[in-house]
Amino acid sequence: MKNNYEFKVRWGDTDAAGIVFYPNFYKWMDEATHEYLSAIGYPSSKLFQEQQIGCPILEANCQFKQPLLFEDSVRVKSTVQEIQNKVFKISHVFLRGEKEIAKGYEVRAWTSFKEKPKAQPIPEEVRAKMLQPDQTVEV
Repeated sequence: MKNNYEFKVRWGDTDAAGIVFYPNFYKWMDEATHEYLSAIGYPSSKLFQEQQIGCPILEANCQFKQPLLFEDSVRVKSTVQEIQNKVFKISHVFLRGEKEIAKGYEVRAWTSFKEKPKAQPIPEEVRAKMLQPDQTVEV
């Protein structure tokens, strides 16, 4: 399943030259992942509140192709690329219009915070939603 997360670049996201400061791409990938989880029916706040489940980042990477500027409209297309027993990899493609600006990924662990944080198997119902055929949700 794919999810689209859209936003506009704000002044505070840019450096003195008006170009997006690179750590913001990682912030936006994190936001896009939480939007993705909400879109498949598992909002992060509800998961944590009801089940003490979170999805901390184990690895993140982003490649930059073109700069983003103040007030650019951006769409982040997020897709789960790989699911293992306790870990999933979600990719993010940043688009301005149809032009690819950057792309990256996060590796996250399905983790219980009931006691000491511990990775747990991703439930089958969550896996099924992540692996649904090419279906796009707009957020």
